[in-house]
Amino acid sequence: MAVDRRSTRLASLGVVALVLFAALVMRMWFLQVVDAPALEQRVQANKTRTVKLLPERGRIFDREGRIMADNERILTITVAWEAMGSEGSVVDTKDRLELFGRLSKVLDMSVSDMEERFTSNKYSPLLPMPLAEGVSEETAAYLIERNEDFPGIDFVAQWKREYPLAPLAAHVVGYLGSITENDVAQYLDVGYDLNERVGQFGVEKIYERYLRGKPGYVKYEIDSRGTILKVVERIEPIAGNDLQLAIDLDYQQYAEQALETQLLVRRFVETCQAKDSKQQVVKPQFAECENLKSPAGSVVMMDYSTGEVLALASYPTFDNRWFNSGISSDKFREIFPKTDDPDKSLLVNRAIQGQYNLGSSFKPFVAYAALDSGQLVGGSEYEYPDRGSYQLTSIDKETCLVVKCIYRNALCGGGNYACRYGDVTVEDALAVSSDTFFYKIGEEIFAQRGGQPILQDEVRKFGFGSRTGIDLPFETAGRVPDKESKKKLVEDGALMAGESTDYLVGDNVQLAVGQGLLAASPLQLAQAYGALANGGDVNRPLVGRALLQPGTPNSDIVGYADMGQAVVETFLANKDTIRSMNIPDEIRDPIVRGLSRVITGPGVTFGSYHSTTGERLFQSYPYDILPIAGKTGTAQGRAALPWNDSSAFGAFSLDPAQPIVVTAYLEKSGYGAKAAAPVVKCMFMAVAGVAKMGEVLPSNPLDITATVAAPQRLLSNKSCLSGSAYGGRD
Repeated sequence: MAVDRRSTRLASLGVVALVLFAALVMRMWFLQVVDAPALEQRVQANKTRTVKLLPERGRIFDREGRIMADNERILTITVAWEAMGSEGSVVDTKDRLELFGRLSKVLDMSVSDMEERFTSNKYSPLLPMPLAEGVSEETAAYLIERNEDFPGIDFVAQWKREYPLAPLAAHVVGYLGSITENDVAQYLDVGYDLNERVGQFGVEKIYERYLRGKPGYVKYEIDSRGTILKVVERIEPIAGNDLQLAIDLDYQQYAEQALETQLLVRRFVETCQAKDSKQQVVKPQFAECENLKSPAGSVVMMDYSTGEVLALASYPTFDNRWFNSGISSDKFREIFPKTDDPDKSLLVNRAIQGQYNLGSSFKPFVAYAALDSGQLVGGSEYEYPDRGSYQLTSIDKETCLVVKCIYRNALCGGGNYACRYGDVTVEDALAVSSDTFFYKIGEEIFAQRGGQPILQDEVRKFGFGSRTGIDLPFETAGRVPDKESKKKLVEDGALMAGESTDYLVGDNVQLAVGQGLLAASPLQLAQAYGALANGGDVNRPLVGRALLQPGTPNSDIVGYADMGQAVVETFLANKDTIRSMNIPDEIRDPIVRGLSRVITGPGVTFGSYHSTTGERLFQSYPYDILPIAGKTGTAQGRAALPWNDSSAFGAFSLDPAQPIVVTAYLEKSGYGAKAAAPVVKCMFMAVAGVAKMGEVLPSNPLDITATVAAPQRLLSNKSCLSGSAYGGRD
């Protein structure tokens, strides 16, 4: 029995040995035959080192060739992850901090900033971590020669983005930044490394794939110690496309200066000297007077025949050089503090992201809706007896005890009564901005059409309620209120608790004067006024004018590229018409006449003469040189206090040889004729050549000790802003 058991064990051991031997043979066969190519590739990879060569980023020019974004070749100190205690390294935290301490003295960089880079997860683990950009050749040589004291240290030549005219057009140009956590997968999928900086705002972001170019690489053969033996292969990078913008920096600078100057003026006048509806001084506390009102605004200037954007200003603004200045994170938070206060948000392009009531500047499109839909019996000849107030007729008297049924015009001439204009047509109503005329349209186009969204459908033709498609990021669509949108606002808590989810006649009445739940951007207003100006073409606004082949040469004039030598690859600003309405003359003409009278008069006489909302302001305007038409607007703010009213104005040239449309919106700055209209007036005076625009000069060096995102920039001569203005709300 014992012999049998030994025989059994020996047999079992033999089977196991045979199986193991067979597995070993199979593995050897697999390695030598099947996996041999992969192993050979791995061995070769261990003998080579590949370094990516980043291309020079495409430059950005204005329409005249002025260089708005350029590049500087710099040296960047890098450190290997193995030298800092990354995974698989024998280096511990103490060793890393000692290394950072030695480097700190050479690079004039704090240990905490170096440690923040190490722990940030922003940099590729496959490439050395960039530690300090823009170091001198002497510093780089010093570190490399002392590699026993600074293990893992190397340097690479890279490109640093320069903005020679900053902060001019910062919201348009944008800036570069590290790849954010949310975008990692998107960029890695198309061949980026985590170390690369990418466009984060403005055209830098939108045209990233064109501006970046195509990276190259150099492959070195190295020995076991990492010493380079020879260059195995080198593929040169291909520079990115240059980009020419439609922006004209003369107008851009003037728009930014006029906007900031006027906000400063209104901050004092409207807040510190404000009066209520009874003309009683209601001056707030000094701190509020200094800090809270007239906080922000924007200006848009477009060619209404093509959609090219000539100027797009947003305030408050910032200097985009902060984003590659190398300042500490604490300093960055000081310059760009996080805030939930929309008045203080810096990195918001209010021209395309602002969500505003438009006030009476919206009335031309309501007039179009009434005429196009046949709501007004007799069309442009229809007359409405404006006696200062309008009472809803579609709501019974009992309901009117609990809801608002009487709507009034703005107060007249500094008095305590609503303006009364007598019998007014569409043209008259636009000229003097009769609210009651449009209240009537708002009620009847809703109540007489069974609550159908007739008004909404008509104004949407001009682009309201949808994105314009401008080639800038983060544009908002706005809102033309209707049943669905109101219900959603109530459900989301954006409207007061207890608010009816039904879209009511009062909502439509408010929409008819650009108030209530309407939300639109200054760019949408410019697009819509442009369509009125050109006869009905709703054109897509474009900032980009042309993509150019890489390497556009510099001009003999410092700061300019030689556009005569530029090679165009793709035109961007070909006219892109979203919709052609072909507005009939019988509809367009009375609207344009009314808007022309806003500028020139006459007003209407009913008891006494009532000026149009802009004729006093524009008395000094050179109408004979460049005739224009426009409309004021005042969006009533919280508690009906004057310093909460926001100001809007839109206008367009009547000269087809100079097809310009300009809109301005100044938040919490008072009546349309007093705040926004003067800014638009300045812009058209510049177009007409009677307002002198200052020279566009290179920027002063960035002051890294500053505590604000951009220095103050004001008009050297603000006389274009002056002129009497109509005293009513519009």
